[in-house]
Amino acid sequence: MVLFAVLAVNLLFVWYMFFTSDVPEKNTLITVGRFFGLHVALAMIFQLTLIARIPWLDRRLGMDRLTTLHRWTGFTIFCALLLHVSFIVTGFAQLDGNPIPKQIVSLAGSFPVLLGMVAFLFITVIAVSSARFARRRLSYETWHALHVLLYMVIILALLHQMTEISTFTVSSLSRAYWWLLWSLALGSLLTFRVIVPLIRNLRHDMRVSAVVPESDDVVSVHVTGRNLDRLPARAGQFMLWRFPGYNPWWQVNPWSLSAAPDGASLRLTAKGIGETSAGLRNLPVGTRVFAEGPYGALTSLARTRESSLLIAGGIGVTPIRALMEELTGPVTVLYRVPTMTQAVLIEELQSLARARGAQLHVLTGRTGAGNPPFNPFAPADLEIVVPDIRERDVYVCGPEPMTVAVLKSLRALRVPRNQIHAERFRLAG
Repeated sequence: MVLFAVLAVNLLFVWYMFFTSDVPEKNTLITVGRFFGLHVALAMIFQLTLIARIPWLDRRLGMDRLTTLHRWTGFTIFCALLLHVSFIVTGFAQLDGNPIPKQIVSLAGSFPVLLGMVAFLFITVIAVSSARFARRRLSYETWHALHVLLYMVIILALLHQMTEISTFTVSSLSRAYWWLLWSLALGSLLTFRVIVPLIRNLRHDMRVSAVVPESDDVVSVHVTGRNLDRLPARAGQFMLWRFPGYNPWWQVNPWSLSAAPDGASLRLTAKGIGETSAGLRNLPVGTRVFAEGPYGALTSLARTRESSLLIAGGIGVTPIRALMEELTGPVTVLYRVPTMTQAVLIEELQSLARARGAQLHVLTGRTGAGNPPFNPFAPADLEIVVPDIRERDVYVCGPEPMTVAVLKSLRALRVPRNQIHAERFRLAG
């Protein structure tokens, strides 16, 4: 993959600059700490690239894979930074003959070091909030707000790196290299997270045109605007939605398009889980909409085969429903819900299935119930319902446990990896 090849080349170049630099070695511990510090800087620049939402990366990897990389890169940064801080503090404590607490206070007297310490505290907060035990207990809005600290970390880390007299600034080559990397990463972030969304929203002037309750806890929001035919959105993608004046600016949610874009309007359908989604049904018509995107690779562009299998669970049916409008060839849809009354947009799905000659199977019941236990996504059961499953592109969208189970079964059935396209309701940055 090009992304990892570029990363490997930069890693080798960082090693080359480190081992050929003329920075005086105070002691081994400090030298090892400096070595880890270089890796922290490179990993942060890589992280910026992942969260910049560069269209080229989004189309090739999809937001799901980018989010997985983002998560592991974040924990890598935290671990490398912990090692960097530990070796530096211990090394200077050994050098000055101070106990660790006194040495920390002494180092904090240096402004560049103090900036690095504050950045470390912020990264610790982000890492803890992203751990699975904490993430399950936080609302999406709270988790997203905590991640805004990442932008403060970027500023602090850049100032720390460029004001600390070390390997970063030891030569003109080193300074030019790091400034180039930071400029490219920050430029990408500014372009695709700020400039492009602002231009698109000024161009399209999107507004809420209708709010339609689909059930007691599901609502659809219809959005219109100028020249929406110029918005490069496709069925299966999602956007980041804000409603300025109705919700605080920092409240942003990733909701899929639940109907294929027609050039005149967009529709999102959401379940009332968090604070923002639960309040959608109270949106006044005419409310201004600020949307970023579209994002996601769960589109017909990913197809490799003529036939398709669409697997949805719960509210994950929204991009699947949109894809039903756009996909051609034989299509089979498996929709997993506990009961028929919880099947979102079921009448639309049935109508589309009839119009396009698709097969629609609504799978209800409790997993594990009965004898033999009910398990609709077991490999044998999938093969019974879709005998030619290995000859189809498979699109999967639903809750994490369901998606994991489906992907495991697809691997057991030896469905080629390039025919599997999944979205897990996750978002990088």
